[in-house]
Amino acid sequence: MKRRKKGKYVVFSLVSLSLGFIIAFSYSQSSKKDANSLNISDRQFVMANNLRKQILLVQDKNRELQKDLYDKQETVRKYEKELSEEAEMYSSLAEETEKYRLFLGKVKVKGPGIEISLEDGEYRQSEDANNYIVHEHHVFKVVNELYIAGATAISINGQRLNHNSYIVCNGPVITVDGNPYPAPFIISALGDTDTLVSALNISGGVRDQIVNDNIVFSIEKKKQIILDPVLGESS
Repeated sequence: MKRRKKGKYVVFSLVSLSLGFIIAFSYSQSSKKDANSLNISDRQFVMANNLRKQILLVQDKNRELQKDLYDKQETVRKYEKELSEEAEMYSSLAEETEKYRLFLGKVKVKGPGIEISLEDGEYRQSEDANNYIVHEHHVFKVVNELYIAGATAISINGQRLNHNSYIVCNGPVITVDGNPYPAPFIISALGDTDTLVSALNISGGVRDQIVNDNIVFSIEKKKQIILDPVLGESS
């Protein structure tokens, strides 16, 4: 009996020892696994935290660069506005300069315009010839009306007029800036053809007045008229 009981105790001890070892081993493995899992989580946290810091730094840098870009854009816009204003000023000056060149007759010009012909009228031997020939006041009337109507350049028999031109009647010829020209007198004018023709053809205007003085008056529209610049001391 005693031997049987002793054998039972030995077996029970061995089983208990085995179970304890198994439990201890399982706990040991579980602890290692938890420790490894904890270490991995810590590393991931550190890496994620570092990435967040880097992202924040990059975002701050981008904001600084954007602000710097906006400041530079404002500076560029300021310069563009100043250049635009200068360009407008210089463009205006260039236009004014060109107008003065035209007025002074210093540049060759071409464009649409009209040609007016003034010819002496036919007269009888018994009548005064002066009542039938073109005088300087006839030419003056035409030239003045053309300038008023917007003509940009005018010539008489090819002689370009300028700011100080003068016209003098000397018998059957008219002198323009010292150069004599016989009739017929061809007055060429650059400008809007319809406006110029309408200005001369106004009822009771220049054309009617000249025709009433027995002068042959004719107008012709031209698609292009070329006027050379004024030469000599008068320029």
